[in-house]
Amino acid sequence: MCDCNKKDDFLIQIVEEHGADKSNLIQILNGVQEHYGYIPKEAIIYISDKLNIPASEIYGVVTFYSRFSLKPKGKYNICVCQGTACYVKGGERILEKVKSELGIEVGETTADGKFSLEPTRCLGACGLAPVFTINNKVYGNATVDLVQKVLKEYKEKDNNFI
Repeated sequence: MCDCNKKDDFLIQIVEEHGADKSNLIQILNGVQEHYGYIPKEAIIYISDKLNIPASEIYGVVTFYSRFSLKPKGKYNICVCQGTACYVKGGERILEKVKSELGIEVGETTADGKFSLEPTRCLGACGLAPVFTINNKVYGNATVDLVQKVLKEYKEKDNNFI
């Protein structure tokens, strides 16, 4: 996490790299999101100061775009499609199965920081409905059994490298 009291080197670098101009806000936020996995409050304050943009305006941009997150995501970010095709073909059951398997709600991250869960409106794979992704890897024609199997594999894979 960044610590603006220590003038986080990454934040200094990203603002210098893009230039302290309001028109570069999205590029700077993208860099921060990629680096930290979310947009820390301290980063918003630092960027606000350097770009001379009210923190409330930056917060508005961060909360408007679904790409940005104000909370850290897990090592494995799970997105369950809730678009029309996926919903009709059982997307809600898939979402409920992920929640029960991991013991978390939408928008949460497991206590160990390994998994986070979020719904999405459409993943563009309607022909494979219902669909979920883990770190952008698509799992189509999903069933509750597939969810259970895939999550078990990720849990085991992660335990093998500890």
